[in-house]
Amino acid sequence: MLRSPASDENDAPKAMIFDVQRFSIHDGPGIRTVVFFKGCGLRCAWCHNPEAVRRAPEMAYYQERCLSGCRDCVDVCPEDAIADRRESRVRFDRCTACGDCVDACPADALVRVGREIEAGDLLDEVARDRSFFDASDGGLTLSGGEPFLQATFLRRFLPLAKDARLHVAVETGGSCSFEVIESLLPHIDLILFDVKLMEAVAHERFTGSRNEKIHANLTRLVENQVPLVVRMPVVPAVNSGEENLAATARFLHRLGIREIQLLPYNHLWEAKLPRLAAGRAPLGIRPPLQGFYDGVCDLFARQGMAARL
Repeated sequence: MLRSPASDENDAPKAMIFDVQRFSIHDGPGIRTVVFFKGCGLRCAWCHNPEAVRRAPEMAYYQERCLSGCRDCVDVCPEDAIADRRESRVRFDRCTACGDCVDACPADALVRVGREIEAGDLLDEVARDRSFFDASDGGLTLSGGEPFLQATFLRRFLPLAKDARLHVAVETGGSCSFEVIESLLPHIDLILFDVKLMEAVAHERFTGSRNEKIHANLTRLVENQVPLVVRMPVVPAVNSGEENLAATARFLHRLGIREIQLLPYNHLWEAKLPRLAAGRAPLGIRPPLQGFYDGVCDLFARQGMAARL
C-alpha cells in the first residue's frame, strides 16, 4: 500500500469515476494510466465519452448481449424500469441505477456506469503500473468528464499521488473556476488544456457554454507559467474551418504558445448513444482521410503554429 495515513476513511470524499484505462500513450508523456471522472460542465456535441457528462451513476444497455426470453432483470427491478422486451429494455426516466438488474443479468447486457472510490483505493489501483511509469517517464492522467469538478476529492487524492512520486497530468476543458484549478496546481505536473471554438456564440451552440472563462483560465495558467499542452479536438465542419483555425492560432500566439496538439475526430462515440439516456443526436460525421489533418497542420504552420497529431 502506498497511501498515506488518513484520519477517518469513512468521512473521506469519494470520486465518481467510470473507467481506469492502462497503457495509454496519448494522454501525457510516457505510458499513462488514465482515470476517467464522471461529470462535465460542457455539453460538446461531439463528446467521445457521453457516459462522462452526468455526475451520477447511470445504466447502459447492450441489446446485442441480451438473451432472448430471459426476464431476470425484469423480475428484480424495484422501479419497474425494465421493459419485458429486448428493444429499448431500460426505461431511463424511471431508472435510479440501483444496480439490481446488473447483478441479475447472466449476460452482462446491463452495466452500471460509474462507481465511487476513495482516494487511497484509487491510488492503489494506479500504483500497480509504477514499473511502466518508471520505465517510460510516464504517470497518471486524470480525465473525464471534467476532473476539476470533483475538487473536494482531488484535494485529498493529489497530495497522496505526489507523496507516492507519481507524475500527475490533468485533462481539462477549462470551464471551471480558476480558483479551483489554482488551489490544486501545487500537486499537478502538467495541464492538458482543450480549446475548441474561438467565436463565443458558436462555442455556446456546440458546447452549451460560452468560452470567455475558458480563455481567461488558459491566459492565467500561462501567466503563472504552469506547464501545459494546448490541445484541440478537430471536428470536421464544426471547428475545422480556416477562420476558426486562424483565430485559434492568433489567440495562442498572443499567449506565447507556439504548438498545439490535434485530437482526431472519432465517430465511434455514436455507437454508445443507444445504450445510454444521453439525450443527444449523432452528428453523422465520418472520419476524414489523413490528408484532411495534413491540411489542418499546414494551415496552422502558415500561422506560425506547430501542430501535431
